[in-house]
Amino acid sequence: MSRFTKHLFFCNNDRGSDNPKGSCGQSGAPELIDYAKKRSHELGLKGKVRINKAGCLDACSHGPAVVVYPEDLWYTPKTIEDVEEILQKTVLENKTVDRLSIQFKKK
Repeated sequence: MSRFTKHLFFCNNDRGSDNPKGSCGQSGAPELIDYAKKRSHELGLKGKVRINKAGCLDACSHGPAVVVYPEDLWYTPKTIEDVEEILQKTVLENKTVDRLSIQFKKK
């Protein structure tokens, strides 16, 4: 049995504003993480859902990047409203938010 029903990792990596690759930290991730943590507590999810800062998730070109486990869903939320939609749809309703999904090319 899992300790948490869901685990969300928000990339918080910051390469600096001069890096051409970009980074989630420079794309607004810190504010999105703060909102997700605060909002998950308001929704009564403390102890059920874990929201963590993560180092580089190797999805910088999509940034900010979030991965939700155990589903292995990858998202790129750009706004607080996007994070709210992930919390409502994926965390509470177990649905995928297709418009925020990152589609990786298979190697």
